[in-house]
Amino acid sequence: MNAPNTPSGLTDAQYHEAIQAVLTRIETTVDRWLEGDVADIDSARSGGMLTLTLPNRTQLIINAQPPLQELWLAAKRGGFHFRRASDGHWLDTRSGEEFFALLSACASEQASVPLSF
Repeated sequence: MNAPNTPSGLTDAQYHEAIQAVLTRIETTVDRWLEGDVADIDSARSGGMLTLTLPNRTQLIINAQPPLQELWLAAKRGGFHFRRASDGHWLDTRSGEEFFALLSACASEQASVPLSF
């Protein structure tokens, strides 16, 4: 059921559309880096989960959590849960940090090269 009283205030369809936009943006950025020889990152998507494998074999895992309407990030730095704010940004439920800023920081740390999503 597409109830607007879900945790993020989105209908199920809106949530899935927002998640697809996030995952597509990440994949497009990684493809651009590969073409420009910026970073050799392998990406693999399975449903709502995207795994990024960096040259040193460490991984970043981005995972949709439909029941909670959250977006999760697993990195060497730790695990993070994000909810979509009314302005469209995904914010960490603990620190309030924006998803793409934190993803960029984690990717840069793990790849040892500055990366910005």
